[in-house]
Amino acid sequence: MGKFDGMLLVSDYDNTFQYTESALSGGGAEETPPPPARNLEAAAYWTAEGGRFAIATGRALGAIRRQAEKLPINAAVIVDNGGGIYDLAGERYILRKLLPDRALEDLAEVEAAFPGTSMELYLSDERIHALHPTQRNIQHALLTGMPFREIGGLNRDTIPVPLAKALFMADMPQLQKLQSYMSACGWEERYEMIFSSDHLMELTAKGADKGVMARELKRLTASRTLICIGDHANDLPMLQAADRAFAPANAIEAVRTAKGVTVVCHCLEGAVADVVERVEQAEVRR
Repeated sequence: MGKFDGMLLVSDYDNTFQYTESALSGGGAEETPPPPARNLEAAAYWTAEGGRFAIATGRALGAIRRQAEKLPINAAVIVDNGGGIYDLAGERYILRKLLPDRALEDLAEVEAAFPGTSMELYLSDERIHALHPTQRNIQHALLTGMPFREIGGLNRDTIPVPLAKALFMADMPQLQKLQSYMSACGWEERYEMIFSSDHLMELTAKGADKGVMARELKRLTASRTLICIGDHANDLPMLQAADRAFAPANAIEAVRTAKGVTVVCHCLEGAVADVVERVEQAEVRR
C-alpha cells in the first residue's frame, strides 16, 4: 500500500505546475523557465506512492501533449478547459464535449456586435483558425507550439464544425463586455464562458469545465479523494469540486480567497510539491 493510494491529484499547468506568464509578454516559449524541479520530483514521488496524477489545462491537446509526456502522469489529462478527457497512453479521447453546430453563427453575431474582435477557433482535429489575430495571438502560438491559420471571416464552407472551443483575446474590460453580451443573449444555456487569464476568455460547450471533468476523472480512476490546484478563474470549478483545494501564491485574488482553498508557495517555488507535502503530513497525522 502506498501513502497516496486512492488519491487523485489534478494540477492546472500554466502558472501552477510551470510558470509561463513571462512567455506571453516576451519571446515565446524560450522565455519560459522550466518546471520547478520540486514539482517534478513531487509528482514522481506521488505516483510512486500509489497516487494518481493528472493535468487539467485550458490548452488544446496539441499544446500540452509534449509537456505532459515528460511528466509522471498516470491518469488521463483534461484539455480544452474541460472540453475533453484524453488518455495519453491509449491515444484516445475518453470523453469529449464539442461546441454545438450553431456556434459558428453565434460567433459571427459577436463579430457583428464587436467588429475586429480577436478570436481563435479550435477545430476538432486540433487545427486553429484565427480571426483578427494580434501580437498576443502570435505570442500564444509561440508558447503553445500551435500555429494558427489567419482567416478573413466566419464561413461555414471553409470552417468545419463542430468546433472544440473558441478563445477570445483582449484586455479584461473588453472581455467582460463580451461576456455580458453573450449572457444577455442567453448563451449560458449552451456555453461555458470563463476567463483563463487576464486577457483570455474561453468558450466551451455547456457542462465542459474543469470541475465537471475532474469529478469524472475521479470516477474513472476509482479514487476516493480528489485534490486540485489551480491559479485562475477557469480553475475555480475544479477547486470547488475537490475534496481538498489549493492555489499557488501567484493565483488571482478570487482563487486565493475562495472558500476552502489553501494557499501554498509561488508556482516558481514548486507549488505542487507543497501540496504533496501537506497531504503527506495530513496522512501521517491520521
